[in-house]
Amino acid sequence: MTWAPDYPWGDDPDFVERNSQVVAEFWGTEEYGRAVAELQAELGVNWHLPPELVAMMGRLSRHTATPDVAVMIERIWNETDIRAILPSVSAPTLLLAYDGSGEYVASLMPNAEVRRVQDPWSDTEAMGHIREWLGFPAPAPDLDRVLATVLFTDIVGSTDRLVELGDSSWRAIMARHNERAHIQIERHRGRFIDSAGDGIFATFDGPARAVRCALAIMGSIEDLGIQIRAGVHTGEVELDGGAVRGIAVHVGARVSSLAGPSGILVSQTVKDLVAGSGLTFEDAGEHDLKGVPDRMQLYRVVA
Repeated sequence: MTWAPDYPWGDDPDFVERNSQVVAEFWGTEEYGRAVAELQAELGVNWHLPPELVAMMGRLSRHTATPDVAVMIERIWNETDIRAILPSVSAPTLLLAYDGSGEYVASLMPNAEVRRVQDPWSDTEAMGHIREWLGFPAPAPDLDRVLATVLFTDIVGSTDRLVELGDSSWRAIMARHNERAHIQIERHRGRFIDSAGDGIFATFDGPARAVRCALAIMGSIEDLGIQIRAGVHTGEVELDGGAVRGIAVHVGARVSSLAGPSGILVSQTVKDLVAGSGLTFEDAGEHDLKGVPDRMQLYRVVA
C-alpha cells in the first residue's frame, strides 16, 4: 500500500505517517472519520470517503479493534509487500481497481483480468463487474412499490452557522450530527437513504418510529448548537435498487421544508396511522405543496 520507486500508486510516506498518527490519536472517537477525511483533503488523496461513512467511522472503529491493536494493524498493512508471491497465483483472478495499480498487479499474475471502477465505495458497480466476469446473467431491475414512511430532516440556518464558525468547525459539527442521526435511525429500525446538503433522508416501516426518531435526533444534537426541522409522511414509494422514489418522497421533503426550528410536521396520513401511539399533535393548517396537486392538511408534533 506504500509508495516505492517501482510502485508509484502507493500512499505517500508523509500520508502513511500522518494517517498512523490519526489512528493513534482519534481511533474509536467521533473525531476519527473527520480527521481522516481532512487529512485526505489536505494531501489531495484521489479518492474520498462518502459523508455517511465519515460519520460512522468512529463507531465502526470501536467495533473493530482497540487503539493499540489498530496502530499495529496499520503498521502491518503498510509494511507488507506481497508482490513477490503474485506470480504463483495461477487461478483465474478478477482485479477491481480505480487507478493504474490494477494493470500493474495484473502484469505480475499469469491469469488475471483487471476492470476499472469509478467509485471504490460502490457495491453496485463492483457486483456488476463480478457477476459479468463469472458469467451470471444481469439481475432484473430491482423495482418494486411498497408502503413506507419517509423522514426528512434539515439543519436550520446552516449557511449562517457555516459563515459564523468556519469550514473546519462546521465540518466537525456536521460529522457529529450525521453520526448521531445514523445511530437514532438504526435504533428506531429505520433505513438511511441519503444525506443531501445538510439533511437526512430515511425510511421506516412504521410512522410512529419515524416520528420518535425525529424527536430523538433533535434531542441528541442539543449540545451542538444547531437546530433541525423535520417532516414525516407515509405513502407508496418506488424501490429501485438502493434508491427510493415516488410522490411520497417529494411530499415528505416539502413537509419538512415547512417546519420551523426544532419543529416536526406530519401529514394527515401519519396522524391517522399513529392513533393510540401516545404521540400528540396540533393543527398546522392546510398547505399547498409544490408539485402536489391537492392542498394537504399538516400537523405539528407536540410530544
